[in-house]
Amino acid sequence: MVNPDTARTIVGIIGNIISFGLFASPIPTFVQIVKKKNVEEFKPDPYLATVLNCMMWVLYGLPFVHPDSLLVVTINGGGFVIELTYVAIFFVYADSQKRKRIFLWLLFEAAFMVIMFAITMLVFHGTKNRTLFVGLLCVVLNIIMYAAPLTVIRQVIRTKSVKYMPFPLSLANFANGIVWSIYALIKFDHNILISNGLGALSGAAQLILYATYYKSTPKAEDGEKEKQQQKPPEVQLSGV
Repeated sequence: MVNPDTARTIVGIIGNIISFGLFASPIPTFVQIVKKKNVEEFKPDPYLATVLNCMMWVLYGLPFVHPDSLLVVTINGGGFVIELTYVAIFFVYADSQKRKRIFLWLLFEAAFMVIMFAITMLVFHGTKNRTLFVGLLCVVLNIIMYAAPLTVIRQVIRTKSVKYMPFPLSLANFANGIVWSIYALIKFDHNILISNGLGALSGAAQLILYATYYKSTPKAEDGEKEKQQQKPPEVQLSGV
């Protein structure tokens, strides 16, 4: 029989691989930005939000907050670097007004993390209390981020078209939620379970809508297909 710790590690590694794929999914978008030297209509908001989300989950996975969470730190640490790279590219090719907004948001996020770290270490003592505090913040932040795809879901229902809801991304989000939920159940972690249970439900809803409205979606012309392929995902979620 497989040892629970070994099973958890295997599942966590699979989760890291799937999550890395999600983090890497906007690469084609940023290749186009670099080639055109222009951000066009793309917005930095999803990437700025994911930077903060990754930082919070890295804090959650540190040994003095929630021990035995190395795989949570690895994927969110990697995600942080990837998302920060996206933001940096966006900053380079954005106009001055957008650059100012990006700088202010990053400044806010850095200040927020310093304050959260200080509160975690000075106010809450012991890993149990720190896990409760940081975990609650992570869950709230994930719930806010999972609200973003609801706009796409409403659009699909209204237009009866899945044109702007890519099937591979919906499937990857569903698989990511399922894998990390299993990871959380092996050695029960309600914070990871709530966050990824919601992610799995969101992904399942998207897959059901895709199956329902795929046939009623108008076929796109070649030019429109290219625009859809360049359109970035609505939101980038963290690995857990």
